[in-house]
Amino acid sequence: MKIYCCAEHVEVGLDNIVDEAEVPPFINNLSDEEGGKVTHNSGEFTCEYCGKPAVYVVANEHSDTICGG
Repeated sequence: MKIYCCAEHVEVGLDNIVDEAEVPPFINNLSDEEGGKVTHNSGEFTCEYCGKPAVYVVANEHSDTICGG
């Protein structure tokens, strides 16, 4: 499970991961996850709660997202 979030909704994303997956989530800045490429300015990812450009991806350990690495 992974959720793309803006800075305003990152705490909501963290809470949702914990509630649904019952495991501690990982949080990564999208520019870090994409190898330093700042993708959130290009509109490639949007916040799942408000539609603004996403800054973070919140994921659990079972996600296909590379987290913490």
